[in-house]
Amino acid sequence: MSTRAPATAPWPVPLAHSAATATVTAPAAAERIPWGFAEAFVVSQTALPALLYLPGTQPFRLPIRFSAFAISLIAFVWHVLDTAPLPRSRMHPWIVAVLALLGVMLFHPETVTLTAGFAQIGVYLAVVAPLFWAPRFVKSPEQMARLFWILLLCSGANAVVGVLQVYDPSRWLPQEFSRVVTQSTIGLGAVTYVGANGQQIVRPPGLFDTPGAVAGPAMYAALLGLIFTVSPVATWKRALSLALAGGGFAAIYLSQVRISLVVSVLMLSVYAVLLFRQGRAARSSHFTLLTAGILVFSFSVALALGGATIAERIHSLFADDPLTVYQQARGALLKYTFSELLYEYPFGAGLGRWGMTYSYFGAGNPWVRPMWAEIQFTGWMIDGGVLMIALYMGALVVTARSQFALAHSQTYPRLATCAAVVCAAGLGPAAMIISFTPFVAQIGIQYWFLAGALHGVACRYGQQNA
Repeated sequence: MSTRAPATAPWPVPLAHSAATATVTAPAAAERIPWGFAEAFVVSQTALPALLYLPGTQPFRLPIRFSAFAISLIAFVWHVLDTAPLPRSRMHPWIVAVLALLGVMLFHPETVTLTAGFAQIGVYLAVVAPLFWAPRFVKSPEQMARLFWILLLCSGANAVVGVLQVYDPSRWLPQEFSRVVTQSTIGLGAVTYVGANGQQIVRPPGLFDTPGAVAGPAMYAALLGLIFTVSPVATWKRALSLALAGGGFAAIYLSQVRISLVVSVLMLSVYAVLLFRQGRAARSSHFTLLTAGILVFSFSVALALGGATIAERIHSLFADDPLTVYQQARGALLKYTFSELLYEYPFGAGLGRWGMTYSYFGAGNPWVRPMWAEIQFTGWMIDGGVLMIALYMGALVVTARSQFALAHSQTYPRLATCAAVVCAAGLGPAAMIISFTPFVAQIGIQYWFLAGALHGVACRYGQQNA
């Protein structure tokens, strides 16, 4: 006899264990797992950067920015010192190989300085560290659902603030923007556009100090908001989720970060497909129709606030075939990576030569010039050459395959439900490697945290090798 939860349960429960799986310890119920480090970590990834939203914090930008990464490193040290063993996932060997390669690259003759090299390794380690420590703190599908809800609230608040920054900039925009932007040769000019009433609109940063930064959390607000809207949860939660999803899409439109819009639609499409393959065709259809409706509605809101510039920006996505559109945007950077850097630095160009690492720690060696990387492939080529690209891409492919397999679990529907959400959410950062550098940023930390959390739940069902 099936032991599926009644229709009112927000997450389906697993089928009863057979005799062959009787030794598998069932995860504790959500009410028996109090709030702990995992929940605090999710909140911190929004709360710590949000300190830069406050006036007078620019002199402390480095420690504030570092704090969001430092908490991941501290948890990693905690994990290493804990003697309780955890089953390894298939992703672990790939990530260990990436870190080992970075250790070798530390001694590259063109590594800027040892300090810059260690800082670059520290960034990579902080981003991937949750894969190792998150399984210790996330123990059940119900806890995963709680983490999804917290992530929705944090991302949704970020997105709503982003919309308000366009609606009433005098009240909601931060008083101080990142000095990296304001002290550049072009200043804020490249990150503003003309609004509906002829006013200059700064691309909304949300709860941060960098114009356009709201687009990242807005993607998760859109995805998780729609997921909870079609889930059998309390009516007020569904209404709030729908509002936050709309705010997420509106913030993406207003930020004019086109890759975030494309990736969001891709994430939503994958989730709809996974629902259908899980045998939940009605919910998949509901989700798809709701997605189409909220895309149109939020676009109308963004159009009213941002004017014709918003329509022109979105229309540019369809002005030509996708490859041509990409070539006109970031395609030249990808071509540069594989047509020039590949031949000049096939085995890497040394550590600490690009991004914030060079800005903060690279001034100590005037003989090594800085390099520019706006997409992840370029950063990987600089930091470790073709081997770095192969190893990190291998890690991403193995992660996606593992999550996709777990999402099709027939024996443990709760696990499959969580895996479908993580699989769709993880597609965002993975797809952005052709247009951004997600795996040296907080969105990469979030990617590996969700992957590690899912692995922790899967281990407790004996599915760690899926």
